[in-house]
Amino acid sequence: MTRSIITTDGAPAAIGPYAQGVRVGNLIFTAGQGALDPVSGQIVPGGIKEQTERTILNLKAILEAGGSSLGQVVKATVFLKDLGDFSAMNAVYSSYFATDEDTLPARTTVEVARLPRNLLVEIEVVAEV
Repeated sequence: MTRSIITTDGAPAAIGPYAQGVRVGNLIFTAGQGALDPVSGQIVPGGIKEQTERTILNLKAILEAGGSSLGQVVKATVFLKDLGDFSAMNAVYSSYFATDEDTLPARTTVEVARLPRNLLVEIEVVAEV
């Protein structure tokens, strides 16, 4: 299988020894994305709703750079700083992912002690191409 690295200016640059995304065969695996503005590198202002939206837009940019889309996501993993933010995160998340049972991605959501730069949410996805 062919393996290729995905990079885009539409999402924050990697700040360590990892890729924004990796395509292997017909799958894309993204690195965990947070609510960093891709131009300034700063956390977007606001709370969990704003952070979830920016996070998903960063994922969207990586997927599109790799020839995929949010509609082709098969698995998402959501890391929340506070599980009390689940409903607000889910409201934003559901506006970006189809609610049709045939296209909904599988998802795991967990609360974590801390995220880089004290983010409220981080999401990683696996998508088909």
